[in-house]
Amino acid sequence: MVKYDFSGKVAVVTGSASGIGRAIAEKLAGAGCTVALCDLNLEGAREIAASITQEGGKAHAYQMDVSNETSVIQAITALRSELGGLDIAINNAGIEADTVPLADLDSDNFRKVSAVNLSSVFYCMKAEIRTFLNQSVKGVILNTASISGIIGGYNLSAYTATKHGVIGMTKAAAVDYGAKGIRINALCPGLVDTPFVAALPQPMIDRLVFSIPAGRPAQASEIANAALWLCSDDASYVTGHSMVVDGAASLGAAGTRFDDLI
Repeated sequence: MVKYDFSGKVAVVTGSASGIGRAIAEKLAGAGCTVALCDLNLEGAREIAASITQEGGKAHAYQMDVSNETSVIQAITALRSELGGLDIAINNAGIEADTVPLADLDSDNFRKVSAVNLSSVFYCMKAEIRTFLNQSVKGVILNTASISGIIGGYNLSAYTATKHGVIGMTKAAAVDYGAKGIRINALCPGLVDTPFVAALPQPMIDRLVFSIPAGRPAQASEIANAALWLCSDDASYVTGHSMVVDGAASLGAAGTRFDDLI
């Protein structure tokens, strides 16, 4: 297991009250980083912060509505002031969309998913980059996209559009600020073993797993391991990259597999 040292650094992680965001926050704190857990669910963020503190880490909870630019600015301003700066930003918050064909998708649902999954990344990066530019030490940004950012999926038009947007915005921002010493990358997880996935009907889970050459979902900690590498000095020359962590699911090999029929 690779050991990272983020001592003296401050990280913000949005959507950190559960799932991948929580796993990343815990890994960063375990590596010595002071973590600001930002979530609409303030009580949930406080519980995770308390758990991290109990384990000897440094964590603080802040309420943030990532779909509201004012809320984002207020939280970033507060944590920067209280924690002494910002070095790492993980823009992870997101929601699922209604799973229906595009023509059946409610327009309000499309707008909501766009606000939480895509506009939020713009608001967060805008505030984070401005913070970095005003510091002597520049920072690292990691945006959570999805394999839906590189492929299309049945009945996933809204979610797919937002995740493609996250990857595109990541690339554009990396070009804008590469010369300023700010690295910006995206993370594209596949199926992850979360409470949401566990609650799906078993036949649906079986179908999802069947499409993964690795034969299983990822653990949230495995996604967090990739995040830590991208945020570490080991990845100092990596920017504008979208790292896929999906057990090869996005390669589309399931359509050529017939052993289950024999």
